[in-house]
Amino acid sequence: MKASEFHLSTLKEAPADAEVASHRLMTRAGMIRRLAGGIYTYMPLGLRTIRRIEAIIREEMNRAGAIELLMPVVQPAELWQESGRWDKYGPELLRLRDRHQRDFIVQPTSEEVITDIARQEVRSYRQMPKNFYHIQTKFRDERRPRFGIMRGREFTMKDGYSFDRDQTAALASYQRMYDAYIRIFERMGLRFRAVAADTGAIGGSASHEFQVIADTGEDAIAWCPDSDYAANVELAEAVAPAGSRAAPAQALEKTPTPGQARCEDVARFLGLPLERTVKSLVLAVDREDAPADVWLLLVRGDHDLNEVKAGKVAGLGGFRFATEAEILEHFGSPPGYLGPVGTARPVRIVIDRSVALMSDFVCGANFDDHHYTGVNWGRDLPEPAPEGEDGPVRVADIRNVREGDPSPDGRGLLSIQRGIEVGHVFYLGTRYSEPMAATFVDEDGRAKPFEMGCYGIGVTRLVGAAIEQNHDERGIVWPAPIAPFEVVVCPLGWGRSEAVRDTAIRIHDELAAAGIDVILDDRGERPGVMFAEWELIGVPWRINVGDRGLAEGQVELVERRGLQTRLVAVDEVVAELMGGLRS
Repeated sequence: MKASEFHLSTLKEAPADAEVASHRLMTRAGMIRRLAGGIYTYMPLGLRTIRRIEAIIREEMNRAGAIELLMPVVQPAELWQESGRWDKYGPELLRLRDRHQRDFIVQPTSEEVITDIARQEVRSYRQMPKNFYHIQTKFRDERRPRFGIMRGREFTMKDGYSFDRDQTAALASYQRMYDAYIRIFERMGLRFRAVAADTGAIGGSASHEFQVIADTGEDAIAWCPDSDYAANVELAEAVAPAGSRAAPAQALEKTPTPGQARCEDVARFLGLPLERTVKSLVLAVDREDAPADVWLLLVRGDHDLNEVKAGKVAGLGGFRFATEAEILEHFGSPPGYLGPVGTARPVRIVIDRSVALMSDFVCGANFDDHHYTGVNWGRDLPEPAPEGEDGPVRVADIRNVREGDPSPDGRGLLSIQRGIEVGHVFYLGTRYSEPMAATFVDEDGRAKPFEMGCYGIGVTRLVGAAIEQNHDERGIVWPAPIAPFEVVVCPLGWGRSEAVRDTAIRIHDELAAAGIDVILDDRGERPGVMFAEWELIGVPWRINVGDRGLAEGQVELVERRGLQTRLVAVDEVVAELMGGLRS
């Protein structure tokens, strides 16, 4: 392909609203153009990368036995009402009505549609396992679309769904997809981790996320360098501290702490380590025709509440943070000085594992400008019930893990790194098949619900994630398997040297004939301008063809990553590139 016949539209400046590297560089490189908030046109360069990503996904999905189909973007509300997600999904679900006033949605995902297909098409256990997938446009009405295509509203996703007769077979399908995802991201040349994850709004039990490692990632990943353990921080278990609780050594005292509302301030004021303080968080669970249940959750002052874990505590599903009026009613004090000792009204108490082992700790006194010091379980507060049992004070893992915490597998310490979620696999069980009455006839002649799995990859998000992981001060540094072009041939003096033109064309044609995705820059640009543009776009390899090098029978071969340059014989450059690109 010749650059003069393609469409290149690079920019010198990024848009003012571009917050992350991928948004800035994709816009400057001419890969995307904004149409509306969170909605983009994919320009020719951007689309080429998308198509290369899709090709890898299709090859590996087909290799794993999945079957491609294509489901509609617009779906009838009735299916979502059957599954129960019409009311549960929330404002991200874009709802609309047709001219007959029938309700529809613009799909964010396709569990309901594929389950409807299965209940019509798959009648017998003999037809399973079945695994369908498609690559299709999705829409999620984000409140605040940002980060370009990383958190857009319209995007492209590969979503796949498996149907099996029992749990054993379903987990085998899950493993096949897990293995396929490993191959997909390895082939794309990305650094990633597969991590245990929360199932979220999709539902189900088993779940793994595939996270591209990047400092700008929204997700925190806990992993152990000494083992295979890896989990999203939302799910990573915080192991209880070793040892037993020390006996009380201090008297309970109501201590003035004027103006010290935060644990950090209280610890500094009292001259104590932060880990001697306890942080109080007040949650509420709404009830129909009755006041909300109010809960007090306690974590160590140097720890943070994990809201996902808190939501899994029995009775806390669907919680919200309590209002100031509810706090005043139950504690008699405004936020900042709350604690479990002497509440104005009874509250349900859940404490983190680390708090259960604390003695002589500091907490709010439910009185302005005061904290209790020397607080102890069993003396000043009820003894916590053993974890997993009910009681006035319940113990649970409700905090985020931190760097240096023990790994839950007991094989080292945890490290924390940032990641961008680009894929997710779920074992759904009968989460959709039961409410939608999607059944098959098993070997014993009985109707049974399908055991399902769900498998997604953010196709367009992968473009942004790859750039977040692979860029420098000059622009994008594409991994070759997903670059819009693998090689660019740059003639120096296209309009004045016949030898340069002929050699550049010959190299281009030989590379194209060898199956290399190559572009020839025949626009006659000055070398500095031409090089800067292709470094911004990020093509992995550049061949500079000039009269000076040709006089020695050589061209310059430049690797975009690190901008390493070496001289290569003209007759050997194609073989050299073939070895580098196809190894």
